[in-house]
Amino acid sequence: MSLLTVENLHTRYVSRGRTVTAVDGVSLTVAGGETVGLVGESGCGKSTLGKTILRLVDPAEGSIRIAGEEIATLRQAALAPFRRRMQMVFQDPYGSLNPRQTVATLLETPLKVHGIGGRAERRAQVLDMLARVGLPGDAAERYPHEFSGGQRQRIGIARALVLKPQLVICDEPVSALDLSIQAQILNLLVGLKRDLGLSYLFISHDLSVVRYFADRVMVMYLGRIVESADHVTLWRNPQHPYSRALLSAVPVADPTRARAPMTMRGELGSAPTTGCRFRSRCPVAIDRCSVEDPVLRDVGAQHRVACHRPG
Repeated sequence: MSLLTVENLHTRYVSRGRTVTAVDGVSLTVAGGETVGLVGESGCGKSTLGKTILRLVDPAEGSIRIAGEEIATLRQAALAPFRRRMQMVFQDPYGSLNPRQTVATLLETPLKVHGIGGRAERRAQVLDMLARVGLPGDAAERYPHEFSGGQRQRIGIARALVLKPQLVICDEPVSALDLSIQAQILNLLVGLKRDLGLSYLFISHDLSVVRYFADRVMVMYLGRIVESADHVTLWRNPQHPYSRALLSAVPVADPTRARAPMTMRGELGSAPTTGCRFRSRCPVAIDRCSVEDPVLRDVGAQHRVACHRPG
């Protein structure tokens, strides 16, 4: 049984009297101990999908199951037991921490909310989690502004893990950090996954990061999954033109091994009412693309693509 199962999930916002569909019929699974990468340009709906799965945003329709238990239709009060099992690491290590609270308070508050342990036990859990993320015990009495960006993200990770969740959604957790610090945080997440038996849904726009970190990769465009494969297959043999364009933009150290360029036209816009939503930017679009919306179909073992002209 999968730890997380999402089926036909839709999320809609109303803006200036107009309904915007941010997540449009997404289905995915995350197994126990697995890391699934979710990639795509900014504005494609990745973060909204993550927040909807955690019920920080309510879905318009669809199913979200944690270890087989449906949570998409639960009221907020009924979600409390599931909050311990799924947590999020946010993108901004500066804006995601309350500047008026000490690190000890930031980490101890979730334990208090869920009624876990007494004061001494909670204090011990806070210190243990700080040690796990590579921070000294005296960090507990300091405030967020006293730390660097990388250290703040370690605090954010500690806060997410202090409840011992099974699933952690990482929403661009290293994009705001310097490259050297990114590597440290990624290595930390890998070690925590191994030591604590975690599952990750790792959201990123950087395919080189996802290649290092994920077991399986899903490519998202304007609210939909357009390709899904294990990280080796996707890197070696991308089938969707959008995936190929994203990968061809990744710099490589050896110019002789660079991919043949696949250039997208224009910018990320709104989805067309008919046909393939990528067709206006696609360099290989045909007439069929303007009238028939492609669906995800198998093109290999564990490899699916939504395109009329895969490869």
